[in-house]
Amino acid sequence: MAKLSIRDIEVSGKSVLMRVDFNVPLNDAGEITDDTRIVAALPSIKHLLDGGAKLTLCSHMGRPAGKPEAKYSLRPVGQRLAELLGTPVAFADDTIGDHAKTLRSTLAPGHACLLENTRFDSREKANDSEFAKALAGNAEIFVNDAFGTAHRAHASTEGVTHHISQSAMGFLIVAELEFLQGKLETPAKPFLAIMGGKKVSDKIQVIKAMMDKADEFIIGGAMAYTFLKAQGYKTGMSLVEDEFIPLAKEILESAKQKGIKFHLPADTRITQDFSNDAETRVTAQYSEGGEIPDDWEGIDIGDVAIKDFCKVVEGAGTILWNGPMGVFEMDNFAAGTIALAEAVAKADALTIVGGGDSVTAANKFCNSSDFDFLSTGGGASLELLEGKQLPGVAA
Repeated sequence: MAKLSIRDIEVSGKSVLMRVDFNVPLNDAGEITDDTRIVAALPSIKHLLDGGAKLTLCSHMGRPAGKPEAKYSLRPVGQRLAELLGTPVAFADDTIGDHAKTLRSTLAPGHACLLENTRFDSREKANDSEFAKALAGNAEIFVNDAFGTAHRAHASTEGVTHHISQSAMGFLIVAELEFLQGKLETPAKPFLAIMGGKKVSDKIQVIKAMMDKADEFIIGGAMAYTFLKAQGYKTGMSLVEDEFIPLAKEILESAKQKGIKFHLPADTRITQDFSNDAETRVTAQYSEGGEIPDDWEGIDIGDVAIKDFCKVVEGAGTILWNGPMGVFEMDNFAAGTIALAEAVAKADALTIVGGGDSVTAANKFCNSSDFDFLSTGGGASLELLEGKQLPGVAA
């Protein structure tokens, strides 16, 4: 079924409710430390304002316990948004109360207001129909541009669509679907899926879904230790999900039968102390008797693995990267993630970075413009790649 985008709708003089993702980090002084998500929403916001919409914006921030908490107020976001737009943005002290109603009813075409945190009401996450109806308010059109929460059926992502006659996607969600679905339907070959991060359990469904499309896999991060243990190697104190070892064996066997190249680290950087000034060493290659001693743990891919993986990246036609190679937040354990990020950035391929920690690493170690697409979703990206229907997109 074709989806409506904001390019397809006439908004002049109409009341529009738009769900954005303004869940930005704040410091102890209540100042925004990274406005990436606000900047990412600007194209859709400007498009609607330039089109003459009377625009009401709503978002969650953080995890308040279903009631107002000053540290999770969206007021600083409203101030930053006004600076970026170069025009005032009215701020409602509540989400569906009298102040919100007054602001929304008096908005002039081409002007915007921002409602207070939707999660200050416990009915938001419960997708309560009465709350959704009140949030829909006087809106004639609903626009969702918050991909990061599109996998949640909340009142502000799914519920409101039952009370508003027309719903459409903003430019961010359009781009997410174009790259994470459209571009991966018939990817330029060879298609390389790079999977890292902490747990096999988080990525297992993505790996299984990608088995029908990918020509090669690179597995790094802590999830690699479950696969290495499945092959009979000693993994010491490394994070292993023992209950997923049979499934890891099954995936390795399936890859072999399908002729998919499945690249696991040839060696591992290990430590006995999880601190930035800890001693580290690299194991011998597993194929040459290497192993992780009982009182050591893996925290990054090893030097041979770095060379191997970077060579695989060089030959790819399409690259999907989801998950770091090690504990990159600590400089001492970041070499593998840095090398891989740089290799993907330089690759002569379509490069898609699939949300979460991978995007953080891409921005930290490279220029974001060196990648074709950086996803704004963590869990939403994974569920879309698994082939799941996202409630916020379906709505």
